[in-house]
Amino acid sequence: MPEPKSCLFNLDKDRSNLIKALQLTQESEGYISDQAVHQISDYFTIPPVDVEGVLSFYTQFKRTKPGKYIIAVCDGTACHIKGSSLVANWITDFLDIKSGETSNDGLFSLETVACLGCCSLAPVISINGKVFGNLDRKKLLKVLKKYQQMGKHD
Repeated sequence: MPEPKSCLFNLDKDRSNLIKALQLTQESEGYISDQAVHQISDYFTIPPVDVEGVLSFYTQFKRTKPGKYIIAVCDGTACHIKGSSLVANWITDFLDIKSGETSNDGLFSLETVACLGCCSLAPVISINGKVFGNLDRKKLLKVLKKYQQMGKHD
């Protein structure tokens, strides 16, 4: 097995640092791979099932590699009232993914968030932090097609 992730070397091998190790690993890799679970369990001398238990408890941790473009659909009050569920459905129909999934081509991941803080632009999505608001189906599909094209040319 490869050496433990370099981000672990600055942490004491005390179990109280497990969450910090997971956060650092996800920050570095974008998600927590099976290999990382085993490296972390070896580093802290704990069973992999204990690491998996922490991962399943905290929703901040991702177990699958995220897409190149992470689409966050705002479902805050203003966006919800203005049709965020329709926006999410349009994305699902166009990309064939649901919230929490990544497209087969690895380009897109979809997530639902509580609020993006852009209530005056509702309904809103962000793609890798860039906000798109006042969305209707036509505007949304134009944005998604643009990102599809960019992803194919990178």
